Amino acid sequence: MVDRFGKKLHITGKKLFLLDQDGTIYNDGSLFDATPEFLKTIKRLGGRYVFITNNSSKSVDDYVRKLTKMGISCDREDFFTSSQATALYLHAHYPGKKVYCVGTKSLQAELQAAGIELTDSEHAEVALMGYDTELTYQKLMDLSRLLTKKDVPYIATNPDWVCPVDFGFAPDCGSFAFMIEKATGKMPFFIGKPRPAMIELVMEKFHYKKEETVVIGDRLYTDIQSAINAGVTSICVLSGEAKLDDVISGDIKPDYTLDSIADIFK
Repeated sequence: MVDRFGKKLHITGKKLFLLDQDGTIYNDGSLFDATPEFLKTIKRLGGRYVFITNNSSKSVDDYVRKLTKMGISCDREDFFTSSQATALYLHAHYPGKKVYCVGTKSLQAELQAAGIELTDSEHAEVALMGYDTELTYQKLMDLSRLLTKKDVPYIATNPDWVCPVDFGFAPDCGSFAFMIEKATGKMPFFIGKPRPAMIELVMEKFHYKKEETVVIGDRLYTDIQSAINAGVTSICVLSGEAKLDDVISGDIKPDYTLDSIADIFK
C-alpha cells in the first residue's frame, strides 16, 4: 500500500496503535464502515489499540458506553483522554489547589473522581477550560471575572479549534479560549495533544517502545504534531478535519497520509 504521496506504508513491527476518535474511527455518532474490521485486524496481528482523545466533554465511562453502543468491544483500559491528562497535570503542578472548571458535568465528575477539588469562580485558585458542550453565558462571565480580578493559573484541556459533527464542524475548546482571550487578554496553557505526554504515558503504561508505536488521527496540529513531538510514526487520515491541501501547504508533515483507516491494512 502507498499513501497519497506515493510513499510505501511501513507498519511492520507496529504493536501499539494510538487512535484519535472523532474524524478517525467515527464522525459524530456514526461509526465508519471500516472501523470494526480495522480494530479486529490490529488484535489479530497481536497489537493493541488505545483511543487517545482531546475531547474532554465526555468521561472515560461515557466513551466506553458510546463505543459499546456502536458495537465496539472496549473497556476503560482502551482509553486515555485529555481529562485524565489534565488531572495528572493538576496533581503534579497545583496539588491541593481549588479549581473552577468550565466544562461538562462528565468532565467535572472525572476530575473529582481523580481527587481534584472543584469550586466556584469566587474561591478558585486555578481556572480550567474544557470542551464544554453545556456551555452557558454565565460560565463565560464567571471565568472572565476570575481571570480579570485574580492572577490565577489558567489551563485548558485541549487546543482543538473545532470538533467534527454530522453537518461539518462545531467550535471546540481552542475556539472558546480565543473568545475568552478577546475579553481578558489571557490564553490558557493547553494540555492534551500536541503535547507528547499522552503518548508517552500510554507507551509507559503498556510497555511499548517508540519504534512499536503509531499515532493515527485526522488533525495535523494535534494528532500528528503530538506524534512528531513524541518521536513516533504518524498517519494522517483525510476522513475528518485535515484535507490533502492542508498536508501539502502546511508545515506539519505526517509520515503517511491516507484517505481513511480503511487503507492502512490494504
